Amino acid sequence: MNFFKFYLRYRETFIIAFQSLYAHRTRSLLTALGIIFGVGAVIAMLSIGEGARQESLEQIEVLGVRNIIIRSAELDEKASEEDEKTRPFGVSIKDAAAIQDICEFTENIAISWESDIDARTYEGELTTTLIGATPAYADIFNIRTSQGSFFIDHHLESYANVCVIGWDVKKELFGFEDPIGKLVKLGDQWFNVIGVIEGRKASTVSDVNVPSANDVIFIPLNTAMAKFPREAGSRSTRRGRRGGNETAFLDRNTIDQIAVQINDETEITEASRVISNILKKRHNNQEDFQVTIPEELIAQSQRTQQIFNIVMGSIAGISLLVGGIGIMNIMLASVLERTREIGVRRAIGATRSTIIVQFLSEAAMLSIAGGIIGILLGWGLTTAITAYAGWRTIVTIPSIFLAFSVAAATGIIFGYYPAKQAAEADVIESLRYE
Repeated sequence: MNFFKFYLRYRETFIIAFQSLYAHRTRSLLTALGIIFGVGAVIAMLSIGEGARQESLEQIEVLGVRNIIIRSAELDEKASEEDEKTRPFGVSIKDAAAIQDICEFTENIAISWESDIDARTYEGELTTTLIGATPAYADIFNIRTSQGSFFIDHHLESYANVCVIGWDVKKELFGFEDPIGKLVKLGDQWFNVIGVIEGRKASTVSDVNVPSANDVIFIPLNTAMAKFPREAGSRSTRRGRRGGNETAFLDRNTIDQIAVQINDETEITEASRVISNILKKRHNNQEDFQVTIPEELIAQSQRTQQIFNIVMGSIAGISLLVGGIGIMNIMLASVLERTREIGVRRAIGATRSTIIVQFLSEAAMLSIAGGIIGILLGWGLTTAITAYAGWRTIVTIPSIFLAFSVAAATGIIFGYYPAKQAAEADVIESLRYE
């Protein structure tokens, strides 16, 4: 109600302020450019930050906040030639069994083995990634099926020729047909499709790469290692392996990754240290494995993103500051230009508060209009960033409100001094001004 009374009291003043800005449209637009670009930068920066935050949350869901990832790695440079000849390098099924037996804090454990494979059906063919895994893999990495189901312990124990395919694999090999119960040829073996993985984006944090499951095929670990044996040391360099050697032998024990899910009572860093010590002792102090804690990597990624947000926010803040200074400059010039008008208005009864409201209204209108255009510009920037850079951007209502509020406040703060100068001008001197 008070605002309505205020509007009625100064309605004519608001109209005069608007007419003055409209009469100098080009100057008004140029004056508002700093606010426009500043608000656009704030919207774009906050949308990039929000997109990164959402991705971090998804990574936490995929990688698991209570998980520890152990992957096979290259042998240490100091490893003896005898070591390379007598045993394959990297983690093994026996390592996973030792961790489960010794570490009481282990809640769940998943083992996985990876290789490239040629997959064929009567409808299509492709080369993709084959992952042999234990059933716990789906639970630990939150893999869900859109059709059918993931394999179970019975399939693992019976060396069953069953597979679960990714969404993209399903489209390549079966098109729009229902693949459940149909056969797919992996290498020279036929497998029965029992499930299709729900499509999702790949997750990569530092050295931990969890496949999106869109373009992979899962089969039981025992089946993979029995029916697709590899030569020790002959795995592809893409997976961090060395080339083969003359003493290579069939490797039916070494795997690519162990994922350990620990209970809530155990401190994850301490659990990681215990697991590392166990593996070092089992591997004769050769660090042919890499232990990673996704929680720490995600936290590090978020800290980096926060620094990025601060830097971007500072740049956007400088732009708004420059925009505010621009408004103050133009308003001071406008006050000087309209000195005689101010004197006439004061002479016929306008109060100092009326003059202040008039010039303050002009500054506020400039900043508010600039804020609205800036919001549209920021929205356009986020769309362009997503389309051309591939970054996820999310524009939120709070970010729009924050940017608009800052723009309006900038106009009022930087417009007050020129308005005060106009109101305090001497009436006689103003009337005599040419």
